Amino acid sequence: MDKKKILVIDDESDLVEMLSIRLEANNYQVITASDGQLGLDKARSEKPDLIILDLMLPKIDGYKVCRLLKFDEKYKNIPVVLFTAKALDADKELGEEVGADAYITKPFEPGILLDKIKQLLMK
Repeated sequence: MDKKKILVIDDESDLVEMLSIRLEANNYQVITASDGQLGLDKARSEKPDLIILDLMLPKIDGYKVCRLLKFDEKYKNIPVVLFTAKALDADKELGEEVGADAYITKPFEPGILLDKIKQLLMK
């Protein structure tokens, strides 16, 4: 069975490393990007099965990355999980407006993130 490919876009290297280890342990292939522009480029070139996207990123913020992907016919069906420390209702509403499929706040429970990934990949 082919491994599902997950793109993690986050500028916190420790978090990216920890997420990569956990995702790989759960049989996912992981690609990473440390800023919004690089993440957008990798999303377009790699066509991942799912994207985990931080909001506060260098170059292009996560809302804009999500919007650019979700409003593009070629990439709109890739599930996007916004993954951020921004926990206000207004932040979550903006996440919905730009087309995010899920919103998980940091600090997070790894099991909840893994469950959400499985759920989104089964659609």
